[in-house]
Amino acid sequence: MTDPLIPAVLAFRDNGTPYSPLYNDIYHSAVGSLEQAQYVFLRGNALPGRWQGRRVFTVLETGFGMGINFLMTWAAWRADPERCARLHFVSTEKHPFTQADLRSVCAKTIPDPEIASLAAMLADAWPMLVPGSHRLEFDGGQVTLTLIFGDAAATLPVLRLRADAFYLDGFAPARNPDIWSPAIFKSLARLAGEEATFSTYSSAGEIKRALLQNGFVYQKIDGFGWKRAMLAGHFSPRWRVRRYEPPAPLAVDERHAIVIGTGLAGCAAIERLTARGWRVTSLERHAAVARGASGNPAGVFHPLISRDDSVASRITRAGFLYALRRWEALERLDGGKRLRSDAGLLQIASDDAEAHAIREAIERFGYPSGYVHAVDAGEAQRLAGTPLARGGSFFPHGGWVDPAALCASQCAAAGDLLTRRFDAEVGRLERIDNQWSVFDTAGQLLGRAPVVIVASAHEAARLASLRYAPTRSIRGQLSLLPPGSVAPLALPVIGDGYAVPLADGVTLTGATYELDDPDATLRPDGHRENIERVIAMLPGFQRNLDSAHIANLDGRVAFRCVTSDRMPMIGQLADETAAARDAQRLRGAWPLDLTRSEGLYGAFAYGSRGLVWATLGAELLASQIEGEPWPLTQDLAEDIDPARFLIRALRQGTVS
Repeated sequence: MTDPLIPAVLAFRDNGTPYSPLYNDIYHSAVGSLEQAQYVFLRGNALPGRWQGRRVFTVLETGFGMGINFLMTWAAWRADPERCARLHFVSTEKHPFTQADLRSVCAKTIPDPEIASLAAMLADAWPMLVPGSHRLEFDGGQVTLTLIFGDAAATLPVLRLRADAFYLDGFAPARNPDIWSPAIFKSLARLAGEEATFSTYSSAGEIKRALLQNGFVYQKIDGFGWKRAMLAGHFSPRWRVRRYEPPAPLAVDERHAIVIGTGLAGCAAIERLTARGWRVTSLERHAAVARGASGNPAGVFHPLISRDDSVASRITRAGFLYALRRWEALERLDGGKRLRSDAGLLQIASDDAEAHAIREAIERFGYPSGYVHAVDAGEAQRLAGTPLARGGSFFPHGGWVDPAALCASQCAAAGDLLTRRFDAEVGRLERIDNQWSVFDTAGQLLGRAPVVIVASAHEAARLASLRYAPTRSIRGQLSLLPPGSVAPLALPVIGDGYAVPLADGVTLTGATYELDDPDATLRPDGHRENIERVIAMLPGFQRNLDSAHIANLDGRVAFRCVTSDRMPMIGQLADETAAARDAQRLRGAWPLDLTRSEGLYGAFAYGSRGLVWATLGAELLASQIEGEPWPLTQDLAEDIDPARFLIRALRQGTVS
């Protein structure tokens, strides 16, 4: 179970140096925070020289604190004309500052105007204080900060990245021994790239021993300020210290990808790849984008709250927060035009027991009110503007989006790097000469590229020839209630059903849930079911809806693709033929043991959570392709790995 976050307490020593009352230690030397970062961490890792001429360079820090090391690294990158194309900075923090305290401490302690300006940008982008990964982008995505809020002892072992430099900057070993434990250094060795460097202000004997035991070579050099000595060195193991190598970029002759499908999954992948300079060809069997389930008039988005902070809750939380940041960036590109509603979203509990359980979960995890807060029936009625059956949860940043508009915005952001082909019915894929060839149903070549992303929902498993991908189809019928037919709503309300007030006065309700039902025609019974579920949540909802009105309602039928565990399929696809050949050896396999289909990736089976999963899923795919730090921890990525069902079959001995 995820532990709740406990924010840092902002305090100052008599000399004005910020310190932590929890650890009774200072955040930086009283001699100067900027000078310390420059001397100990940039100079100690031979930066900026080591990132010059590199496409991607990754720094991993233990202990984000005030963010001074990140700000100084960012400033050095900006000032370097030979800088790497993309700088990744990954940092863990068990006790992050609140946004207000971060602004305050930076304003009081950063004298340099340039660094203060960067600190203001960091504070503006500062994430909500909820556990997990938070990916922030600066300078058009060329500088990426991935913050991991949680205990480093728990989070470092599940990071997936290749570090080029380590900033070891926790509180002093005597004050915070946990962040200098042997297990921490073992995790660092697992993540180190070839010749990765490290530096730390500390020169304690236990740190030297832990470094040597895990394959690092160190030098003792002059310390900063009043410190007599510090350590710097590099990763150079004399023996094998890890089972798996850290991720590397896919070796390609040309940065060109084919994306099959232009719904939420496909368009998000297009935007994330082209943002990194990839050329993308999209193939769509319809005449326009977002014609399948992504073509619904609106879709709701919100986090998922559970008493045990389940895998689905953690992935949805990360996806929700990352999607909000990416949508804001798209809105800025489009002159500030909003893609989504902004009044929040209300989730009504199905009964009093559920309302109590959700309230307990919100209190247990200490979620900030800007993320979610429990509301009683009276407060819920005030928010919705109509009587409600009971209270529930309010998500201030939840709401609804027009999926087709979002897809169009993502494709527009790709600009000239995107080539679109419509009415292209893909029949099969074939690997030829280190590239994937994509053929239509008549056998004609549609395109060739070293990378293919299959984002075509129900067709994805067939196109990728996956036997171990148990997807099914869910028929969902939506109902569109004309203006004046029902009581007006101030915001979307969801529960056992949902009601979404659209901009034109129409209210969207839905959706039915019918397994493996291929009928695409509207049914009066489906409209009636949708309305009855909404009335159970909103007793005053029904106004002018008799049987005649219901029979003539407009609506839409769409088919959602789901897996048997209701989690999406996102990641590089496994080579099932190779797995079958080595089935006996792979009986106890882990995902990293599998041979993967080179250059072939999947993004499908998003069910009803495409809006909160698609953008994060696309960032995960792009990170895997580019060899960048993953935006999700490895354990969560494995829970949505398309190979997870193959792994289960191998362990059960049913792969032949």
